Amino acid sequence: MKNSAWLYIAVIALFLTACKSQAPTDTWISIFDGETLNGWKKSTENPESLTVEDGAIKCSGPRAHLFYEGKFKNFEFEAEVKTQEKSNSGIFIHTTYQKEGWPMQGYEVQVNNSYRGSEKNPERRKTGSVYNIRNIYYPLAEDGEWFKMRIKVVENQIEVFVNDVKVNEYIEPENPWRPDGSEGLKLGEGTFALQAHDPGSTTFYRNLRVKALPEGERKPLEADEEWDALITKLMRAGFPVVDYHVHLKGGLTIEEVVDNSQRLGVNYGVAPNCGLHFPVTDDASLFEYIKSVKGSPTFKGMQAEGREWITLFSPEAVAQFDYVFTDAMTFTDYKGRRNRIWIPEEVWVDDKQQFMDQLVEKIEAIFSQEPVDIYVNPTVLPDELKPEYSSLWTKERMERVVKVLAENNIALEINARYKVPGAEMIKMAKAAGVKFTFGTNNTGRDLGQLEYCIQMIEECKLTPNDMFEIKPDHLKPVNVKGFPEKITG
Repeated sequence: MKNSAWLYIAVIALFLTACKSQAPTDTWISIFDGETLNGWKKSTENPESLTVEDGAIKCSGPRAHLFYEGKFKNFEFEAEVKTQEKSNSGIFIHTTYQKEGWPMQGYEVQVNNSYRGSEKNPERRKTGSVYNIRNIYYPLAEDGEWFKMRIKVVENQIEVFVNDVKVNEYIEPENPWRPDGSEGLKLGEGTFALQAHDPGSTTFYRNLRVKALPEGERKPLEADEEWDALITKLMRAGFPVVDYHVHLKGGLTIEEVVDNSQRLGVNYGVAPNCGLHFPVTDDASLFEYIKSVKGSPTFKGMQAEGREWITLFSPEAVAQFDYVFTDAMTFTDYKGRRNRIWIPEEVWVDDKQQFMDQLVEKIEAIFSQEPVDIYVNPTVLPDELKPEYSSLWTKERMERVVKVLAENNIALEINARYKVPGAEMIKMAKAAGVKFTFGTNNTGRDLGQLEYCIQMIEECKLTPNDMFEIKPDHLKPVNVKGFPEKITG
């Protein structure tokens, strides 16, 4: 009789476990009761970091993980999340219980809205990143406010939503590249886990629920496996794969930019051309543009055109952008002629060496005075001088440009369209402590795949710490330097 009772209990336990592992398809079920951690299991490492407070799971303190006692393959997971100033947490999917250490199975979806890490070890990966696989760098949620996070997995596709905006997508290939020791970072099936990261990080989770989804079909890769491996290697190494120099031109829409980002894994900064005779000419048109792209998972940049741009916009308006960049392709020469060197009929080269001398002088004046973050289209020459690029851009001239960038904390763009500057100048700038950005400067819908930029990473031995970072508001050049009364040139 006693054996029968134990057999009955064992059967019931197996039945309940099976029910938890195979939740009713297309039905939302709550997986946190708001009061206890029933149905969850703490790691043995720092279990005190995982508690319940005011109806939410609180992840605060040294590294620990809280695992749900269930198993899912295809699903939608949803939670309300609140971060604080130094929050650095994560939601693991398709993982399995571990007593200690970082989970070695499945993927982590990052939760970090503002935490920047240290200068030596910057934390660029923001909320919605499929950690070190498809990182995103632009947060769509604010600290101190509850926001909704939703993760959907069907076969080999992960989609991540923040407040119902799709911020990330990853399609896993049949045989994804993974470094030795990380072979478990793949989709399969498993449970969820919440992460406490370190003593300074506190993150809250509430209203957690999940919906099991039926079997689906594998989604074909929209980029090939070679590209998938390359972008994963870059992101795992810590490189911020961001094209900061994209324009909505040639029919390209902000929706297409976002689609391209999630297809390739490249983050984008989108910028209007702002200046005399350009689409954005004053504060009113500037604010109208910002409104048109608000809410998209992209950085918002400003291209400051011509030297008179500081007379057209207010510092308060310019400060609305994440960053500002300019070039030296528009300037007034010694004879008072306004050069726009990308238009052959609007450029005057009376003497090649004299033209180069005044161009370098203009670059020095621009970047010592204008409140900008990035020098873009660097070293571009008029068509008639391009065949002599390497001889006209002497070592001395390059050194002068590098010097003014380093002294004014201005980043140097590695431009994919023009394939400039060359490796010699990039190495020179790296040695001087100049930071770098990647940029396309597209004229139409094709944004490419940053081929030249990626080539320069290897050739010039660039590291993640050589790359530009968006500055916090109080350090933006427009807020620190302000507008000069007059810009020479």
